[in-house]
Amino acid sequence: MPRKIGKRRTAAPGAATYLQGLGERLRASRAQHGMTRQSLAKHSGVSQRFLAHLEAGVGNPSIILLRQIAHAMGVSVPSLIEDSIARPLEQKLIVQTLNRLSPQELGEVRRFIASRFGRARVDTRGYVALIGLRGAGKSTLGAALARHLRVPFVVLDREVEKEYGGSVAQILDLRGHSGYLQYERDCLKKVLASHNRAVIEIGGGLATDAEALDLLLETTMTVWLKATPQEHMQRVIKQGDLRPIAQSKVAMKDLRSILKARELFYRKADLQLNTSKKTPEQSLKALIRLIETATA
Repeated sequence: MPRKIGKRRTAAPGAATYLQGLGERLRASRAQHGMTRQSLAKHSGVSQRFLAHLEAGVGNPSIILLRQIAHAMGVSVPSLIEDSIARPLEQKLIVQTLNRLSPQELGEVRRFIASRFGRARVDTRGYVALIGLRGAGKSTLGAALARHLRVPFVVLDREVEKEYGGSVAQILDLRGHSGYLQYERDCLKKVLASHNRAVIEIGGGLATDAEALDLLLETTMTVWLKATPQEHMQRVIKQGDLRPIAQSKVAMKDLRSILKARELFYRKADLQLNTSKKTPEQSLKALIRLIETATA
């Protein structure tokens, strides 16, 4: 059980600033993975109250609690504690160099490293992977695009359900976010190995996993389908999920937070398409034009 918050002990200089940064990293990581505080508490065994204190920068957790939290989110402990990582000198020097580069230059460095030291890049025209939040149009446009291209349409969540014999909710309940993330990665690799061509609908959180994003960028034409937060919410409700209605202000705040946290990852996609204020037919035509232009 987590320790109760009591009188603060005398801390070393800079401790308050460090704990504030730890809380911000924890909150950002939770948002990237689309986890509520309640869900993280359930799968980590750490109370919602203590998590709230951590995210506010006033909690001082043990390394065991941090390990539980990190494992529940499927991230490493070093990614949360960050500046306590012991890095080789060469890695530190490389990081210093990277910190001086612009986002565009960083993209060039990543592509060079992938071509020089990563997997051999394949012809990505065989696969189109659709990423983005629920409600952006991945299912509708993915199915229609697959018919147009005459290739299979693969919904990765359904592949996970078939492979592991349960619904997404059941698997999350039994295995937690980190377990489900591993299942998604494994199924993505199997889909790429078993299909020569396909349109693949990717779950909203998988693209925020560095290993999965790297695989997507090296093997598929990755397209970020996006919309305004309001349209995301409206489309989810139209799909029959009425949960956001009960606490619409809270749900919209969470949605904006998740979108902001994931945008950095989604922007790595090869292509982007805004589906806001467009009919499915208009979005499909725009998507086809976008892909044809990119592969011409």
